[in-house]
Amino acid sequence: MANEKNEKIDSHFEEYFDTQTIVNVDIEKRMKEAFIDYAMSVIVSRALPDVRDGLKPVHRRILYSMHEEHLTYDKPFFKSATTVGNVIGRYHPHGDASVYDAMVRLAQDFSMRYMLIDGHGNFGSVDGDPPAAYRYTEARMSKLSNLMLENIEKNTVDFAPNFDEKRVEPTVLPTRIPTLLINGSSGIAVGMATNIPPHNLSEVLDGVIAQIDNPDITTEELMEYIKGPDFPTYASIMGRSGIRSAYETGRGKIIVRAKTEIVEKKNGGYSIVITELPYLVNKRMLVESIANLVKDKKIDGLSDIEDHSSKRAGIRIEIYLKKEANPQVVLNQLYKYSRLQDSFSVNMIALQNGRPKLMCLKEVISHFIKFQEEIVTRRIKFDREKALARMHILEGLRIALSNIDEIINIIRNSYDDAKERLIERFEFSEIQAQSVLDMRLAQLQRLNGEKIEEEYNELRARVNEFESLLGDRGLLFEQIKKELNEIKEKYGDERRTEITFDYSQIEDEDLIEEEDVVITMTHTGYIKRLKTDTYRSQKRGGRGISGMATKEEDFVEQIFTTSTHNFILCFTNKGRMFKMKGYQIPEASRTAKGMPIVNLLSLDPEEKVTATIPIKEFDDDSYLTMVTKLGTIKKTKLSEYNSNRSGGLNAIGLNEGDELIKVEITNGENDIVLGTSLGNAIRFNEKDVRPMGRTAHGVRGIKLRDNDFVVGACLVTDESRLLVVSENGMGKRTELSEYKVQTRGGKGIRTYKISSKTGNVTGIKTVTDNDDIMLITSEGVIIRTAVEDISTLGRDTSGVKIMKLKDDVKVVSVAVVEKEEEETEETNEI
Repeated sequence: MANEKNEKIDSHFEEYFDTQTIVNVDIEKRMKEAFIDYAMSVIVSRALPDVRDGLKPVHRRILYSMHEEHLTYDKPFFKSATTVGNVIGRYHPHGDASVYDAMVRLAQDFSMRYMLIDGHGNFGSVDGDPPAAYRYTEARMSKLSNLMLENIEKNTVDFAPNFDEKRVEPTVLPTRIPTLLINGSSGIAVGMATNIPPHNLSEVLDGVIAQIDNPDITTEELMEYIKGPDFPTYASIMGRSGIRSAYETGRGKIIVRAKTEIVEKKNGGYSIVITELPYLVNKRMLVESIANLVKDKKIDGLSDIEDHSSKRAGIRIEIYLKKEANPQVVLNQLYKYSRLQDSFSVNMIALQNGRPKLMCLKEVISHFIKFQEEIVTRRIKFDREKALARMHILEGLRIALSNIDEIINIIRNSYDDAKERLIERFEFSEIQAQSVLDMRLAQLQRLNGEKIEEEYNELRARVNEFESLLGDRGLLFEQIKKELNEIKEKYGDERRTEITFDYSQIEDEDLIEEEDVVITMTHTGYIKRLKTDTYRSQKRGGRGISGMATKEEDFVEQIFTTSTHNFILCFTNKGRMFKMKGYQIPEASRTAKGMPIVNLLSLDPEEKVTATIPIKEFDDDSYLTMVTKLGTIKKTKLSEYNSNRSGGLNAIGLNEGDELIKVEITNGENDIVLGTSLGNAIRFNEKDVRPMGRTAHGVRGIKLRDNDFVVGACLVTDESRLLVVSENGMGKRTELSEYKVQTRGGKGIRTYKISSKTGNVTGIKTVTDNDDIMLITSEGVIIRTAVEDISTLGRDTSGVKIMKLKDDVKVVSVAVVEKEEEETEETNEI
């Protein structure tokens, strides 16, 4: 059945098609060839500029078409529609929209550092407004674009047939200015793209001249002349590293920042005024994006934003801040999250001999210099040949002047053979004879021998000069340098874009005001950040204020103070460490529950954070000393924990059933006190604990009784006392001198007298009279109390009441904070 069906299809195929004209081809091969042809067409004929004149074909054709129509800067404006039609009909067989878009860009002062077209009408705006239709706008060439077509009639460049071979067009324009650098270029081809920033004309010409003088000039030396990109929209470039990379390799990332000013208002508030934007940033979209950042709560502190920009005043965007906002912090946030700070990725790819090539700055200038040598040489040769041709004619006129009567007689008595008779009689060339015949008899009779000799001698001097330039490459380059300096004097201007110190590597802490904060975390892993002044200092025995809303089965388990700029090292019960910054913990209100820690850290099931410490940096001379629930202690250099692994770092090896509960920063000579739930404590010097590797298990710190476990560890400092707090809100201070230094691994001595009234020990801390402490209960209630209000008693005592608790409420955590001087007050029970 299948064979019969195939035969039927074949018969139908032969019926409708002449099979003799069908050629079988390899479709894979044909597709490859077709794609390569298409890719090369896009690369060479559409998307990439030529390194010599810096133009893409469409821009070259636009300028040449306008040149043909004599639409120079000193002529009236001409309808854009006519120019677009001429370009399409004569040279560029593509859509009118693409040609007009290319033409419009050449006339936009915010897109081009040096405009090549002088536009009349609406040619778009920095807000992204589209230009008016080409039937409404008019245009002509700018003054600078004349330099791109100067001497094109002097055989300075090659011409090639256009698409229908009815005309010829230049393969490149004989530009006298380095357009590729001064106006830049951008385009997406097939498999590659180019993105070249604009530069200052004066600087680039200085760099070109410097490279002519010293072909072995280095990039660093070139940068003494060419400071960096110079954008039409002004703004500031942050640092030189990206510029240097782009100039040395052809690729680099340049950070561009808007020009802003913080203005203090009469009412005491501030506003941020923006007057310059990064290159190619759409102003309207920028304003909208800032408004969306406020709406999405990525930026706080903004009350309003207004755009006061105008043609006369230029760009002026004013951002009004709330009174409590820090203007510098808000500005840094705007740099971070909006296009007030933008990056320009340099990729200097251009066509060299019809092939795309990535070039460094020196290569681009080298090709421009070589092109200048070529077009100036061709121009001089053209002028020389023209001068020689005129001298040849003048030589014939000198002979004619000496024999004027005979020549007039020959012309009058000849009908068709005057030229031949003149050539035969006076040995004229055909050109000389024709030039004599082209003159009227009256002109011949008025020939002035002195003027002929004067013109001839002037031409002879010019030819000698041309010969000298063509015969001496050094003189030729001196001529090129002279002409480039003349262009600089006439068209050069001041740099617009300032190059400033590199603030581009904005770290998040630059966006966050540095301040002391309180970090709290619940037993089930909810974490948040609060300001320390949220809590009022209270007399001993006060009930405190509500610090966190928790679920019925949850309670606050950890509390500590730090800075928003410090690192927070989070150690889990499974012995892993995670690193973050204080500001990365979300800020929340006093009564808010916070955010689950699993949203910030990659924790395993049943894993929770049990120890946290703030540090400023990873110091090679400091140690992390870790204590486990079962009394193990380990000391490791802090520097071994400097890792950016998001999955956490193994901090300590744990035995089965053990957990990591405490970590302290030590200097290698500290005395350490470990305290247990059943009221024992041991003091020993950390020298008894030898430094170990990061994943080691450690050694015994204290020998525990049955059902006992370690509740805390702290370092002994001068003038400090040991604070012990029980779960029922009792506590005391004890002189550390009562704790003699023992050998590591012993049972220790009694530090707290436990009873049903006190409950077991919740935590131990070393404190001074200049400290406050913060206690937090299983219900999330927090109290702040001055340490000096807590009695100093002996080791084997229970202490005094620090915090009143309701039934079944326990103290779960203790933290030491800086003393706060303010009025204290009692609060009512919540």
